[in-house]
Amino acid sequence: MDEQASTSVIAFFDVDNTLIHGASVFHLLRGLRAAGLITVRDIVGAVWKQARFKVRGENDRHLASARVRGLEVLTGVPVADMARLADQVYDRHTEAAVWPEMARVARDHLEQGHQVWLVTASPAFLAEVIAERLGLTGALASGLEVHDGIYTGRPDGEFLHGTHKAAAARRLLERTGADPAGCWAYSDSRHDIPLLSLVGHPVVVNPDRQLAAHARASGWPVLDPRRSGRPA
Repeated sequence: MDEQASTSVIAFFDVDNTLIHGASVFHLLRGLRAAGLITVRDIVGAVWKQARFKVRGENDRHLASARVRGLEVLTGVPVADMARLADQVYDRHTEAAVWPEMARVARDHLEQGHQVWLVTASPAFLAEVIAERLGLTGALASGLEVHDGIYTGRPDGEFLHGTHKAAAARRLLERTGADPAGCWAYSDSRHDIPLLSLVGHPVVVNPDRQLAAHARASGWPVLDPRRSGRPA
């Protein structure tokens, strides 16, 4: 997907609980288990580590540690196998979890000639499939290290969360020459306030309590895709 192919307006979409219902990585875990690439014990361990991570807080140290532990389940998986699996995961799990109204919002942007980019902490191979299947421009996502065609279970680059997600979006704005004041961003999480604050048209979707309060104070519109997808 060519980031230079379209116009000077970009709409950034978070994925989990914004574009889709739930967490994309859990759909991936289901697919890995069905393919026999990980065990139930691996899944339970990954979920437990994520739960501990949420309780303890999401500062940079915890983020880095949780990311490394979460990637361990991918150690030794061939890249080619993961590419095929990502397509299967989308067909079997992710497609049904896409909020129809948020997909419509994304299509509306495309019809206006805007670029539409996913920006997510999810693995790049998963985000890229979602973007491709929905006909979006591209995806900014977390990279995974590869050695001899095999995932090592280690990160490659920054984990796109919080300020790192905003930084990735800012770099894309700079590369494309897009004016942030004319751009859009959609997210459900307080951790994406830096991303939402980067653009002239922030939109809050299914917000957590802290983001909802920030949106009220800032006058940001709020969407509920369970209703109509229109601002509340």
